[in-house]
Amino acid sequence: MSLLLSLTLRLIGVVLFCLVCAIGWIMQDTDQSMRLGVEASAQRVARQIETRPGLGSAGIQAFQPPSLSDWQMDAAIASILPGVCVEFGIPSEVRRRLCGGWDGLGDTAPQWFGAVYDRVFDVGVPVVRPIMFRGREVGTVIASLDRVAAVTGAWRQVRVMAGMAVAIALGMCLLAALAVGHALLPVQAIIAGLRRLEAGDHASRLPALRITEFRRIAEAVNDLADRLERTTAERTALTRRLFQVQEDERRALARELHDEFGQCLTAVSALAASMEAGAERPDIAADASAISRITAQMMATLRGAFARLRPPDLDELGLETSLRNMVAGWNTLRGGRAEFRMEVEGDLASVPPGAALNIYRIAQECFTNAARHGNPTRVVMRLTREGQSGGSVGLVVDDNGGGDPDLVGAGSGFGILGIRERIGALGGTLSIGRSAGGVRIAALVPLAGAAS
Repeated sequence: MSLLLSLTLRLIGVVLFCLVCAIGWIMQDTDQSMRLGVEASAQRVARQIETRPGLGSAGIQAFQPPSLSDWQMDAAIASILPGVCVEFGIPSEVRRRLCGGWDGLGDTAPQWFGAVYDRVFDVGVPVVRPIMFRGREVGTVIASLDRVAAVTGAWRQVRVMAGMAVAIALGMCLLAALAVGHALLPVQAIIAGLRRLEAGDHASRLPALRITEFRRIAEAVNDLADRLERTTAERTALTRRLFQVQEDERRALARELHDEFGQCLTAVSALAASMEAGAERPDIAADASAISRITAQMMATLRGAFARLRPPDLDELGLETSLRNMVAGWNTLRGGRAEFRMEVEGDLASVPPGAALNIYRIAQECFTNAARHGNPTRVVMRLTREGQSGGSVGLVVDDNGGGDPDLVGAGSGFGILGIRERIGALGGTLSIGRSAGGVRIAALVPLAGAAS
């Protein structure tokens, strides 16, 4: 859920809570106003009776309540509030009941509102006011609310006030959402900056933002970018140094194998040939012949190790010729079970020696990966020189070995990891995807970064 949506929903929740509280307050205030009206109506009627001429002179027993027509003309009695019913009289007379009329126009309150109102408020509680004469109670006035009038009055008040509150709340929510959305605009810039850092653009920086919190976040992101840029530069230099050390160790190991192990195999081969030539017994000659065959196989394996450990002299042969020799070696090694092919577009003769060595190692590992992780019958390597001064070399290796590019890309083997580290140190890019029936590895090596 987005931050804007989350804040908007929270704001709506707060507004709804306030709206419910406001409706409750309106209902409470309306009920209190109606009860005050009931008390006021009871007091007015009682006072009107107490000040009526003849109450004192006629005596209590001779008191006669006025007729209905008289009450209708009386201003005080006519001021009984709408929805209030008043019952009055003295013990010796029939009690009278009058109700203040209410307009009754419009819709009455819904049933659910009436049920809620009845649960919260007690409409039927009457107000009793004594009729006093010379300090003695001569009668009572009982005033009460008419339920329909009370509930309808409360409903009308709630509907009007709630409508205004809802309109105000909607306006506040809309304005708040617009304000919050405008305030959160810097978040997009922060996300874009983090995406650039994720893509490897460590030189990217966020601008200074006006909001304090976002400005602090931008400063933290920029500090992180500075640290990543320094760390990446240090790691790149270290990786290049490690690859250089690796090449030196490979050369040293190849030299030692050639000088020590190679000479021993040569001596064993010569001794076996001598034994086979001078042997008088057939079994000894057969053993000497077997030793010669095994020695020849070991010499072939050793030559393959030499080719992997020590690349050909790229300064003399050039990158393209060295790669073609490697392709020919793979065709020989696979014995016709797979076809290795190379396609070149552009001039590879001017590739710097450092870049040529890195491209050779990447191609070598791509071929090894294709043969190791699949069963291809065709492996094609395409090299493209882009630009002359500096520029880059694109290397693509396609195979139909049926491998899974997701497994190859996510694998923890040293082959793909070595390619990633080498290309990353050179400032290039690597992508692993699916080809027609197999895996496609594409690398872009900038010559400016690979020359050193």
